[in-house]
Amino acid sequence: MRVLPLLLLAAACSKAPSYDLVLAGGRVMDPASGLDSVRNIGITGGQIAAISADPLAGTTVVDVSGHVVAPGFIDLHAHGQTEGDMELQAQDGVTTALEMEVGVYPVAPWYQSREGKSPINFGATVSHIASRFYAFHGVEIGHWLVNREKTAALIGPMPAGANEPASEAQIEKMGGAIRQGLSEGALGVGFGINYVPAASGAEIEQMFAIAAERKVPVFVHTRAFGIAPIREAITTARKTGAALHVVHLGSSSGSDAPAALALIDSAKAAGQDLTTEVYPYTAASTALESALFNPGWQSNLKIDYGDLAWAATGERLTKATFDKYRKEGGWVIIYMMKDEFVDQVIGHPGVMIASDGVPFVNGTGHPRGAGSFARVLGHYSRERKVLGLMDALSRMTILPARRLETAAPAMAKKGRLAVGADADITVFNPETVIDRATFQQPTQPSAGIPHVLVGGAFVVRDGQLVKGAMPGKPIRTGAVPTAQ
Repeated sequence: MRVLPLLLLAAACSKAPSYDLVLAGGRVMDPASGLDSVRNIGITGGQIAAISADPLAGTTVVDVSGHVVAPGFIDLHAHGQTEGDMELQAQDGVTTALEMEVGVYPVAPWYQSREGKSPINFGATVSHIASRFYAFHGVEIGHWLVNREKTAALIGPMPAGANEPASEAQIEKMGGAIRQGLSEGALGVGFGINYVPAASGAEIEQMFAIAAERKVPVFVHTRAFGIAPIREAITTARKTGAALHVVHLGSSSGSDAPAALALIDSAKAAGQDLTTEVYPYTAASTALESALFNPGWQSNLKIDYGDLAWAATGERLTKATFDKYRKEGGWVIIYMMKDEFVDQVIGHPGVMIASDGVPFVNGTGHPRGAGSFARVLGHYSRERKVLGLMDALSRMTILPARRLETAAPAMAKKGRLAVGADADITVFNPETVIDRATFQQPTQPSAGIPHVLVGGAFVVRDGQLVKGAMPGKPIRTGAVPTAQ
């Protein structure tokens, strides 16, 4: 007869768990599980410890009612890897920014250079471009797009490594470099074939085969623009067994977008491991001195001089200014796409969102590095209804996480809101979230994203950057390091 009073006494004395941080009363949207309901999230030790309809106690409680609480956005195509670039991405809701297209070589020193210096998570592929320059010129350039000036000083602005076919010995050397990079934790192999136009189909096939052997994906900027080079990449991946991700399909396909989407769907239906992505703009951007602008570029890009704008000034180019600036080197904006085709790619099922954000230089560049994700949520989803909100979130969170989680187990704890997942979280107002970066002011941060957490730590709070917050961790292949 005394058991029940003892149980009641024990229950009265026990305390409800308390968490380091509670996000209270937000609309929790998790594309991985389909959850879309008001919940409270408890965070402890950098991970999600509770998701509850009941109130939760915490050392810090932040009221996020009226806001969406979503997994932090994952950008598979972020060339801007400086602290300033990543701060702008954080304000756009990005919690993991990966350099997957161009990549880096050597890999280990690049990862070491970012340790403790990143507000958001970071990682990279091993670069076919940089490995090719190493095989031809013996130089280790690291991250080509950040170190373009250094690279040009070492090997010249029009290097043999971009413009001459490789010998068997050079192909063997670049293959060794790629294997080394994968052994050092690179997340796959990155290809910018358009930037090394002398690379033969046989060379690319051999590098794809290395990725297949190591069971990591290849991330590919195709040899040119349009359906034929996309078909070439798909065929090579099928032949070698490599998992393929075609980057920036909106620009890569251009007016061939409907045919490219049908081709990709057909290959996937036949069992091929194949994904793609898009950025939400009709203009591209790249380095004018690169081999992409070798003679024949007008035919490749289907544009002319007046479709190029010098990023530093905004001026449209002529043949004279094209020649002048190509010798100087620097970024151009490329007006090459039509809204209807970008809309088709963004609205197509399963196409991921990725920024292709290039490094900003003295506040100039392409706005996609600052506004891609808010632009999809605000402009394409809310205003134009090209895709639904949950669908849009899936393309920024769980789909990119799943693209990588087989090779990089750390990604299995990202891109979703679940107990045990990393507390990489973006909180936004679905009525006001919008990009503010423009081609005239490309570094304007996005609006309507008051809170962004990386590993449970605020990097954006109440709409302001948390200066000095550097919780970003490296994302590599291999086992997830155990906590000490």
